[in-house]
Amino acid sequence: MRLSRQADSTLTDQLAARFAERIRQRLLAPGARLPSVRECARRHEVSPTTVVAAYDQLLAQGLVEARAQRGFYVRGPVAESAPGPGRSAPAPRSPVPISATTLIRGMFQPPGAQPMPGLGTLPAEWLDQPLLASAMRKVSAQLGRTALQYGEPAGEQRLRRALASRLIEHGISASPEQIITTVGATHALDVVTRTLCKPGDTVLVDEPGWSVEYARLAALGMRVLPVPRGPDGPDLATMQRLIEAQPASARPRLYVTVSVLHNPTGASLSLQSAHKVLQLAQAHDLAIVEDDTYAHLAPSHLPRLAALDALDRTLYVSGFSKILTPSWRVGYIAAPARLVDRLIDTKLLSTLTTPSMTELALAHCLEQGLLRRHAERVQRLLDAARGRSVELAQAHGCRFAADPRGLFGWVDTGVDTERLAQVMHDDGWLIAPGALFHATHRPTNLMRINFATTQDARFWQALQRARETLQPLS
Repeated sequence: MRLSRQADSTLTDQLAARFAERIRQRLLAPGARLPSVRECARRHEVSPTTVVAAYDQLLAQGLVEARAQRGFYVRGPVAESAPGPGRSAPAPRSPVPISATTLIRGMFQPPGAQPMPGLGTLPAEWLDQPLLASAMRKVSAQLGRTALQYGEPAGEQRLRRALASRLIEHGISASPEQIITTVGATHALDVVTRTLCKPGDTVLVDEPGWSVEYARLAALGMRVLPVPRGPDGPDLATMQRLIEAQPASARPRLYVTVSVLHNPTGASLSLQSAHKVLQLAQAHDLAIVEDDTYAHLAPSHLPRLAALDALDRTLYVSGFSKILTPSWRVGYIAAPARLVDRLIDTKLLSTLTTPSMTELALAHCLEQGLLRRHAERVQRLLDAARGRSVELAQAHGCRFAADPRGLFGWVDTGVDTERLAQVMHDDGWLIAPGALFHATHRPTNLMRINFATTQDARFWQALQRARETLQPLS
């Protein structure tokens, strides 16, 4: 990861290429400040002259701009020209997070790769490959001519029956006819948004929240209104002000939220907050999308909006990639009966159908209690990992901005975590800086960690060294 004096290219070219790659991958956001010449020289063990020459190359490539007495900054995108006669202005777009896709790319690691603290998946060794293989063999032996056809538009009936039984554990009453399967939970969120909203519509989201969701909504042309998320749920007073401050034509259509084991803080919605959220939704004709991606890592008794609401204005979304394997892309939507046909139409336009083989294998795992036993084992592993990670974080000078729960920790490092991410990237570690989890870019000293992949003391030692090279964020 370090610059090499034995390489064919010069140190200047290597340094310029490294920054150029980060800018193109959006590891450095438009408007982000590059390290000062002196800091960059110290970090990469080169002369200030080498850094200046590298920055000059970036200037020549149009990737950065120099600001007098302030330093070098990543250039923003070229502004769109004003609409001409007969052309309407484009729908308002929310800012795309600096590196939502970087976290996604990081998930495509080769087998045996070093665990990355910024990613959102479980270690491969925690997953049960024999269970998956056995389930696939079982359903393969039972397949008839249906294997040679498209699957059912709503998804395999056998899986939807198993999911309806599963939802009862969360207090959610949904018939199999109210369930639509999807290609993962992210696809489920996309199907719901495309069905209920159009470009230019306003959507309420939790902040901090899931970076990929911000990017997805922005790509669809939605106007995002962030609602501050606390330990018990959304800031209800702010949520009401945001709704009422919009003109009638721009009132929010949708609220996307994570009730249980919120990403990135790990907090869960209290019963009192859940009731008030539903009252606001009723008063302002607001649909709610409840993303319960981490359901298998949480106690079943925690409040779900869909249970309290009886699937009236709440659409419940979940999936299995977090607990079984990321490659089994099976998610689902439990929805009000009046919306089911519209949701199926949107699904058909995006994927035609969903894979019957995988859905039947998952149904087998649910019916035989295999998934339940596997989830219980993973929860025990995660509890132990969380304790270990918390000890290491605190021993290396970090503190938690939210009570450690679930898969993710919300860690205060004391320094700007975007700059910290650059230093850690040089050392071979991918972290998730806190700016990714805000709808609008802002410097922050917070970062999200994955408890399952931060038990390595070497990571915390590297983090401590990196923090010592940076100035505290004022």
